Amino acid sequence: MADHMILYIDPGTGGMLFTVMFAVFGVLFFSLHALFDKMKFRLSGGKTAKMSGEKYPLVIFSDHKRYWNTFEPIVEELEKQKQKTVYMTCSEDDPAFDKKYEYITCEYIGEGNKAFAKLNGLNASVVFSTTPSLDVFQWKRSKNVDCYIHIMHAAKDITMYRMFGTDHYDSFILSGELQVRQIRQLEKLRGIPERDYDLSGVPYLDEMKKRVDSADPVPPHERTVLLAPSWGESGILSRFGEKLIDSLIATGYKLIVRPHPQSFTSEKELIDRLMKKYSDTSKVTWNSDIDNFDVLMKSDILISDYSGVMFEFAMVFDKPIIYTDTKFDPRPYDADWIDETPWTFSILPSLGPELNDENAGNIKELIDKCIDDKSYLEGRQKAREDIWVNIGESAKRSADFIIKKVNEIEDRAAKKAMQEKIEKKKQLEEKMKKSTKKPLSKEKEVKA
Repeated sequence: MADHMILYIDPGTGGMLFTVMFAVFGVLFFSLHALFDKMKFRLSGGKTAKMSGEKYPLVIFSDHKRYWNTFEPIVEELEKQKQKTVYMTCSEDDPAFDKKYEYITCEYIGEGNKAFAKLNGLNASVVFSTTPSLDVFQWKRSKNVDCYIHIMHAAKDITMYRMFGTDHYDSFILSGELQVRQIRQLEKLRGIPERDYDLSGVPYLDEMKKRVDSADPVPPHERTVLLAPSWGESGILSRFGEKLIDSLIATGYKLIVRPHPQSFTSEKELIDRLMKKYSDTSKVTWNSDIDNFDVLMKSDILISDYSGVMFEFAMVFDKPIIYTDTKFDPRPYDADWIDETPWTFSILPSLGPELNDENAGNIKELIDKCIDDKSYLEGRQKAREDIWVNIGESAKRSADFIIKKVNEIEDRAAKKAMQEKIEKKKQLEEKMKKSTKKPLSKEKEVKA
């Protein structure tokens, strides 16, 4: 009995030890990975990435074309302010290539290691990106980049990145005070000097709101339910599947199912089976439009799990949602370092009711009650106040902050170059003075 007591660890202590072990493992893994990269670089003769002699004032890095909606409003503003910029993308068919800019140059840099080789040897004043884990995995900080600025591609906690996701960025464009608080907490916990930021807002939400405000009113229609799950084992289709779809069909409401794009790859068998079974378009419509605006516009309520579309639907389209418990495990994320429930989950009860095993059979009642409940109006306004500041001004504020950084760095570089020039001139003058004061040789003295 005594031996068993000695080996017992209470759940709280066990969870803490697991977190510490995970963090230590992460640091060791990242350190070994960095050491391997350095050895590979030396063995290759230092030719892993060529360093361009030209120093770009501003580089925007996008690791996938789906983030163009995050960058486009800011790029448009940078173009308007005549800021020379190189937009580097890992997508050969990035929508940026369809644009005609004078001051923005678009460049396809390949994928994977090819892209990282370009980025790791970059020569730029500022690099702006939404990609996390800088200097953690393959993407390393270049010694010839002065400042890295991060912006999120969704309105949520900045601690929802995998561990150490933003540690090596220099500056941030944020959208709510809660993100500022989280950044400061992580800095204090990890001994990182305080970094600067601007509370600019969410540019892509601003653009979506403009579209909503300018769109024609939705004509009278039958009540429409949009089921928009994420993919994976915790997603709605994996958890509830046919049972939920059957219940939604039984409501008599129009049902639109919009699977996550990754579902068509990662859970293709499930999607193929469901689409084949529910192929009657009078009962179910399957949607996979690249632009989700129209389907969000004509839907009256959204049912989802942990997809970011919930916040777009609630905050921009001002409509109620029904969510599911995701069983979120914070341990691999920065959120595990902060002793509080992430806002992304704590705000959900204010936006709509939870769908669970007990009430999934009464989905019609849940939908009707949710749509008629006026308290969710207040919840949606609270969400906007928490995470979406400076509505309508986000793109300009973001561009202004970026340009300010570029100008500060270029001014410092110009002053440094001028100072070096002055120092060289002084050294040359001192050298000339010494040479004129040099005593004559004995031979020259005799001749004189």
